[in-house]
Amino acid sequence: MIPVSIVTGFLGSGKTTLIGRILRDPGFGRTAVIVNEFGEIGLDHALIASSNETFTALTTGCLCCAVRSDLVRTLLDLDTSRRSGAASYDRVLIETSGLADPAPILHGLMTDDSVAATHAIDTVMTLVDAMHGATTLAEHPEARRQVALADLLVVTKTDLVAMQAGLSDSIQALNPSAPRALVGAVGPGMLFGGADTTNRAIRLANVPDQLPQGQLNGSPFERARHGDGIETFVVRRDRPMPAIALTLLLQALTEHCGARLLRVKGLVDIAEMPGQPALVHGVQHVFAPPDFLPAWPTEDRSTRLIFIARGIPPYFVARLLDAIEAEVRDELGM
Repeated sequence: MIPVSIVTGFLGSGKTTLIGRILRDPGFGRTAVIVNEFGEIGLDHALIASSNETFTALTTGCLCCAVRSDLVRTLLDLDTSRRSGAASYDRVLIETSGLADPAPILHGLMTDDSVAATHAIDTVMTLVDAMHGATTLAEHPEARRQVALADLLVVTKTDLVAMQAGLSDSIQALNPSAPRALVGAVGPGMLFGGADTTNRAIRLANVPDQLPQGQLNGSPFERARHGDGIETFVVRRDRPMPAIALTLLLQALTEHCGARLLRVKGLVDIAEMPGQPALVHGVQHVFAPPDFLPAWPTEDRSTRLIFIARGIPPYFVARLLDAIEAEVRDELGM
């Protein structure tokens, strides 16, 4: 049986960062990784540093909605490749979208006869952001269900802030039996073979806030929908952007959009740093300083800013960036 572990957690909780760190561990080779992102345009799979893992990106929607069947097909296709010698791995790691409800994912893996005959669910690890976690759990049923179904709860960003007031009590109320850990203490052994899963069936039977299914508008799409009016959209640019334009854009988004920006992630081609894209991360009104990668992770060298937001028209960000870039280029004589 091939063990399958799932890393979930709400938008911006740090899933991609954790997986990237774990996959650099020499003892974690021979791992197939499935990355699911909400929306058609994916980025996380390009950002996870790896050696010889097998990667599959599912960007046709959120795993708990339209592409649950895609996950089953992906696992079976990977297993076929493994049996034929075209792929080599001993375990599978799934990173869900930040908006994924784990319950239908688990049900799908447990009830499909072909998958159940060849794969076994190992650990469901849920990441919770210390900075935004209490607010997120109060406002988003997806986040509550991610916590409620966890075999292991991992609290992130405690190196930046103290835990938000009420977060520990919220976690305890949703899932009193799951052990907790700080993200810095998480190693590969905690993802595979390290969790107590004896209460999983009980948790599945009692998950809170049943989510409606079928909320996606179809595929393929550039703008996907989920609960509570959440949408995702992408702003692209083929021309390198002045560094100050990026700074001004992030400042304006923080000031005018704030908590409506559930997640912002992107690679930006900076004019002053050719060949070294800026990696942008933002959660609500908080943006981390951009990191500059030593090289582009894929052949696509265009600027891609991916937004998951509530109540922000996609044209607003594109027009805002157009105006900022025009003013900056005029000032700089570019």
